[in-house]
Amino acid sequence: MNMKNVLLPVFYLPPVSWFSVFLDAENEIVFEQSEHFPKQTYRNRANIYGANGKLSLIIPINHNGKRELKDIEISYREDWRNLHWKSIKTAYQSSPYFEFYEDKFRKIFDLKEKYLLDFNIKSLEILQQILKTEKAYSLNEEYIKNPEEINFREKFSAKLPSEFDMEEYYQTFTDKLGFFKDLSILDLICNKGPESLTYIKNIKQS
Repeated sequence: MNMKNVLLPVFYLPPVSWFSVFLDAENEIVFEQSEHFPKQTYRNRANIYGANGKLSLIIPINHNGKRELKDIEISYREDWRNLHWKSIKTAYQSSPYFEFYEDKFRKIFDLKEKYLLDFNIKSLEILQQILKTEKAYSLNEEYIKNPEEINFREKFSAKLPSEFDMEEYYQTFTDKLGFFKDLSILDLICNKGPESLTYIKNIKQS
């Protein structure tokens, strides 16, 4: 197997497409921690499927003048963890697998990390337990504009349609609003459960 070095941004409850890159057996993963924090991206937001359609959960940031991702601090002025958890419960409590994974999901919102990077990585550990994966990764040491690795820093847009091809699956509110592609991994896990990993492996990049 020819291994490929892949530079991947670190996201909050990442979209399904991110996991297709992260878990690809041929990809040797390096996480980008030295970039300037870009606003309005999945680094601090996740999209779920609520009763009225796509809902963005956003982690508020402490504006402390620091710019590198690894120095970005989370703001706890409002109880966003509780709000996000309530939104997720409301969105998915009637999905086939929510109850099965609820206790593990809950652990994500018990985390109280100072830094966004640490929160995202610890959340990823919990998601890997749920998916029964143990993918290793390393963190880069400095920001390189044109990295040697295959660069996925800009690949997942929270604003534009996903560049990945994925089959439709039944979502809790599909009958009402249709299929929403490439939401947070939570959506896939709640609706597909143990089949999530097989689904992820079948995703192709357009």
